[in-house]
Amino acid sequence: MPRNLEIKVPVPSFHAALLACRKIKARKVGTLRQTDTYFNVRKGRLKLREIDGKKFELIYYKRANRNGSRYSNYTVVSMNEPTAIRSVCTSLFGVRVIVRKNRLLYLHKNARIHLDTVIGLGKFIEFEVLVKDGCQQARQLMESLIREFGVGRRSGIPGSYEDLMSAK
Repeated sequence: MPRNLEIKVPVPSFHAALLACRKIKARKVGTLRQTDTYFNVRKGRLKLREIDGKKFELIYYKRANRNGSRYSNYTVVSMNEPTAIRSVCTSLFGVRVIVRKNRLLYLHKNARIHLDTVIGLGKFIEFEVLVKDGCQQARQLMESLIREFGVGRRSGIPGSYEDLMSAK
């Protein structure tokens, strides 16, 4: 299972984050419209992600719910039959919540920088550092991003957008 180190932090605006992206020379990939349908599962999280109405992925991941950065183990499966998969997963597990967001995506080294506007929740910065050169390198890059973007490690939300939407 691939692994990443991640943190998600609420922010009032993206102004400072956009300046930080420019400063570290992060590469802008573009804006993605994503709809994540989360299913009720006992262990981990399972969601069907729709990207711009064209690409579909079934994503399963496990991680601790705690403040600050945390490791996540995940599996992503590209889907050609999203309607059938949604129907099967809905029948098997039931839908927990649907999260809609606009994601401005930047890449920097082995990190994905997400500037997310989540419908009904607000704005968030999320860093996902792929653990490909060891945990120490991932932690160092995460610390560097936290510093450059001026986000506090302790201000990270402990769960996911799924948890925040379910709590509303």
